[in-house]
Amino acid sequence: MNLLHALEQPFRYKSLHLKNRFVMSPMTRYSAPMGIPTDDVAAYYRRRAEGGVGLIITEGLGIDRTASRAISTVPNFYGEEPLGAWKRILDGVQLAGATMAPQFWHVGGVPDFNFPDEPPAALESPSGLIGPNVAGGRLMTEEDVADVISSYCRAAADARRLGFNAAEIHAAHGYLVDQFFWSETNRRNGRYGGATLRERARFGADIYRAMRSAVGDDFVLMMRISQWKTGFYNVRMASTPSELEGWLEPLVDAGVDIFDCSQRRFWEPEFEGSDLNFAGWVKKLTGQPTITVGSVGLDRDLFADVEQGGESHPHLASLRELSRRYERGDFDLVAMGRVLLADPEWLNKVRTDRCDELIPYSSKVLETLF
Repeated sequence: MNLLHALEQPFRYKSLHLKNRFVMSPMTRYSAPMGIPTDDVAAYYRRRAEGGVGLIITEGLGIDRTASRAISTVPNFYGEEPLGAWKRILDGVQLAGATMAPQFWHVGGVPDFNFPDEPPAALESPSGLIGPNVAGGRLMTEEDVADVISSYCRAAADARRLGFNAAEIHAAHGYLVDQFFWSETNRRNGRYGGATLRERARFGADIYRAMRSAVGDDFVLMMRISQWKTGFYNVRMASTPSELEGWLEPLVDAGVDIFDCSQRRFWEPEFEGSDLNFAGWVKKLTGQPTITVGSVGLDRDLFADVEQGGESHPHLASLRELSRRYERGDFDLVAMGRVLLADPEWLNKVRTDRCDELIPYSSKVLETLF
């Protein structure tokens, strides 16, 4: 019996037409020398498309601002060579039966902790902070902020020109846009500061307003959001549904179509008094489609992998819970990360009742593209 049969139906929203509800989650692979994705990267994405997902969201891609990346092997999404490579990758994914959305990334003041010996990049952040009294990046000027908004706008326009019909901004996990959201990292005065989440959402809203003007109404704009931050895993910016609504409402008004809702464990309730998870609450409060993600199909979350090592094994009970929540209407799409890193055929194996053939995840799979 296919544990995920309910998620096989097509999904349509504006220009985004998917054959099913399965999404490959964005995962950094550090395989783009000088920011240019190679043929191996193209083959890596095509294999996941052949594995049966409807949508692939790329790993985070640097926008045309030097400080957007902390290391040079993260791909860029500007310049003739990188954009030409992404066009070829998109063509290969589409030929394999899937569609693709680039994820635009600016790390803010966060260095790349996977490469602690690398010389630090010239990073920037809203208030020179990446956590509670933790310094990171130079303080951005008003001109810097305006230039970053323009960079996101150009990236969205390039995505549409290349033939993508959706794009996502990484506004989660403590990176730049999220640093504007979080009170611990945004102590600015003026338009892009404020005491409430609604006020601190203005930077994100202005980005989406600018992108929307560049791509038109039909192009789908997504946003990845989270409560937790890199290195601060238990942070909750919105402690009540009301605070969550105040955060999201201006973003919807500015043009966000789909929220990609990152949790450590998708089955955990977001607020007391309800078993709705993060994606469930976001959909309930905004009425917009949502993506749920977080330890889908595995018995441990990502941080247990990092802290404990070893393997994370298939967890079929979580797939039954996933289907139950989807059929109840809690979310529209489901994103999978580590299971697809370990096994490009993961979804096809689950579909054909070959769960005994599923490959466990371990950090060793990050050593090569396959």
